[in-house]
Amino acid sequence: MSYYDVDAILTDGEKVPCRFELDVPYLGHLDNSSGLKAGTRLNLPLWLAEMFALASAGQDASPPITLSLPPCLSEQVLAALKADPRAVPLRDQSAYFYGVAVRMLDLFDEKELSAILRNTFVVRAADVGLHARKAEETGLGGQGEEFLRGLDEWERRLFRRGHEGVKGAKEWTDNVKKS
Repeated sequence: MSYYDVDAILTDGEKVPCRFELDVPYLGHLDNSSGLKAGTRLNLPLWLAEMFALASAGQDASPPITLSLPPCLSEQVLAALKADPRAVPLRDQSAYFYGVAVRMLDLFDEKELSAILRNTFVVRAADVGLHARKAEETGLGGQGEEFLRGLDEWERRLFRRGHEGVKGAKEWTDNVKKS
């Protein structure tokens, strides 16, 4: 990933629920107060929340905040993904669903979350590939547009690459037939 990767920058900007574990007197501007008290709950950008969560004053000190999973990875969403990954429009949860999920997996040791996300990606990638292959034949009207609306950015990139691959293969076979 590049420093200038727009998708990475936008993923870092996703809000994550946090709870402050200690008083922080000079960060009151985050919630329009004079200072943050222990127990204050805030939604912070992922990049800032990650820095706070990983920071500690010493080896035995606890981090200043506790992170929670973002709403796009809530129990309801995960239960729906477990039941049928195709039925959940991931873009409605977050435009950068997989990017946020991967970052959360770096911070949390969640085996079940990892398994659900892996299964979701595999099942949905097969559908993305199928739609990318058929888009050339049928166009993107009707159900195709509805399908694309539910894809997050990783899946959209996968769709574009699959579609370009099908077009390239078709052009190549047409050129071979002509010569």
